[in-house]
Amino acid sequence: MGFKTTAGLGLALALLAATAQAAPKPGHDVRIRRDDWGVPHILGRTDADAAYGLGYAQAEDDLATLVLGTLTARGQLATLQGPTGVDSDYLVQLQDVWGAIDRDYARKVPAHVRGVLQAYADGVNAYARKHPEKLPAGFKPFRGQDLEAGFVFNGPTFYGLDGAFRNLMKPTKVAAIDDKLPTGSNGLAVGPARSVDGATRLLVNSHQPYTGTVAWYEAVVQSGEGWHVAGGFFPGAPFMLHGHNAHLGWANTVNNPDLVDVYALTLNPANPGQYRLDGAWKDLETRRVQIKVKRPDGGFDTVSREVLRSVHGPVVRTDHGVFAVRYAGMGEVRQPQQYLALDKATSLAEWKAAMSLQVLPSINYVYADEKGNVGYVYNARIPVRKDGFDWSGVVPGDRSDLIPTREVPFAQLPQLWNPKSALVFNSNNTPFRATEPADDLKPEAYPKWMGVQTNMTNRAYRVLETYAQDRAITAAKFNAYKYDLAYSRQSDIGKGIAALLALNPNGDADLAAAQAVLKGWDLRTDVNSRGAALAVLTLTRINQNPGGSPIAALKAAMADLKTHFGRIDPAWGEVNRIRRGKLDLAIDGAPDVYRAVYGRPDPDGRLHALAGDTYVMFVSWDKAGHLTSRSIHQFGSATLDETSPHYADQTPLFVAMKTKPVWFTEAQLKGHVQRDYRPPA
Repeated sequence: MGFKTTAGLGLALALLAATAQAAPKPGHDVRIRRDDWGVPHILGRTDADAAYGLGYAQAEDDLATLVLGTLTARGQLATLQGPTGVDSDYLVQLQDVWGAIDRDYARKVPAHVRGVLQAYADGVNAYARKHPEKLPAGFKPFRGQDLEAGFVFNGPTFYGLDGAFRNLMKPTKVAAIDDKLPTGSNGLAVGPARSVDGATRLLVNSHQPYTGTVAWYEAVVQSGEGWHVAGGFFPGAPFMLHGHNAHLGWANTVNNPDLVDVYALTLNPANPGQYRLDGAWKDLETRRVQIKVKRPDGGFDTVSREVLRSVHGPVVRTDHGVFAVRYAGMGEVRQPQQYLALDKATSLAEWKAAMSLQVLPSINYVYADEKGNVGYVYNARIPVRKDGFDWSGVVPGDRSDLIPTREVPFAQLPQLWNPKSALVFNSNNTPFRATEPADDLKPEAYPKWMGVQTNMTNRAYRVLETYAQDRAITAAKFNAYKYDLAYSRQSDIGKGIAALLALNPNGDADLAAAQAVLKGWDLRTDVNSRGAALAVLTLTRINQNPGGSPIAALKAAMADLKTHFGRIDPAWGEVNRIRRGKLDLAIDGAPDVYRAVYGRPDPDGRLHALAGDTYVMFVSWDKAGHLTSRSIHQFGSATLDETSPHYADQTPLFVAMKTKPVWFTEAQLKGHVQRDYRPPA
């Protein structure tokens, strides 16, 4: 199903023009075609036209999440969620999100990009005007600046800035357990030399929550200005964030370099509004913000918070000191420019040029293209730091020479291009294990102050035990390895099971019975497994409470299983469920396996899948450069509309670990359009 870009674009624009007289021409010249699965295919004359259509389509499917994300970015989440939103609103103020936008949005973000952002917002507004009942009282119309604020605020959360603030501000004697679901991602590419048929293959496999502001939404977007992409979008982010265009594609995974520097400030005993820097006292920037908080009765209270800033960055007072925080992406507003440049890149050189803008604060990229190139980039805005300090801890805040003023250039970041193995991957693990050992990057080539992570995940070990052991990969094998259900014996889970089996039961019949189940377990998480439930529930408890007793965790898991299932070895599918509307299905997979599933217990004791594998995409270019792709979403295109046929129509396929075609070109889409319309002005 190959095609030539120019011919495909000409046909698309001809189709757009052909319907110009069939409907009143709106303010934006755009059509939306919904395919058999409800996936929107947006066709606009300009980039802004296409963005308008995308905004309208996403609002049709998920306006509530767009509202949620916008209120979060505005620092008004507490007006919707009450006290649970206060900390988020405070972080918006602490990070000076809107100060950055007021200073730099019009000055630094190109007019064309601002036009795309505003057009998307206008598309959302067009739908919202038709459905005002779906908006909170007093909600102001969406603006391009709201979308920009989402990038400024949310970008650093992917490397954990919000967690760094929480850890810094919590009392020293309180060891709180983070209730956030652990997640991860997989990205992998193989070049022609590793494929039986000479194809280049890319796996796009981000792990995200099933719903919410960072849940994937699938779309195909095309404009007459060279923007033609298919893949995953976030609500409120009018750019394909991972997927492919006609020529190239990429997958993203979260990385964890050291991108947050914490400084201990010395305050002036005579004036606590001053801090010492280079032997002199400097004034802290100080202001108070009023956060509006919704009460259960529908009224509102106001919470007052102090917002401080030094030359380092935001400042927080704690019971154990006053600290300034400097972080990657602080005040950066140009992320949309880079995302659009990546979407429109047509070659490796253009893609690298877009990456070299280097405004995205973090995130790994696994790349593949029609020419057979594959690559991996440990992307991050790493500050150039002074040697001789432990930058992973707290550093002195009274020396300006410890405040970095430069970042490691893109060309000097860890990255790997076209290795002899023709394999690159990342599963949230160290960049020093990204291919076969002979081709791996060397840790000694990167200074310690860069803070490059060195960890391994089970998924990374399993790549080395599956894809990396196969030097003649077929299309079927490429797909099958993606749905691997096993834990490696090298992984933390594998080692944890070995440790539990090494315990002496000392006559404890329950412990002996549990060990018998675990000894018979093959480390797989298919729905029929009789050992997975006990193993996963036990080791989840151990991970949540690392200082606790492993035996206590094991017995707590046994008690739960006996209470809800009458035995300690129920089939994993009885426990592990995906629930959506009227569907309640057993699902293979578990935390940190390549077919990742993360769940929380429902009252009936079953794990309700909430995150992990979500939008999965298989992309390939054959040896002639012809593109095909397949995808699957855990639910369907109608993210929140329970009345839609597309609310859960993909879930059975998702559970069966199957995919559907991506109809990228007009020729491929022909015969699969269920609805064709123009959004209103």
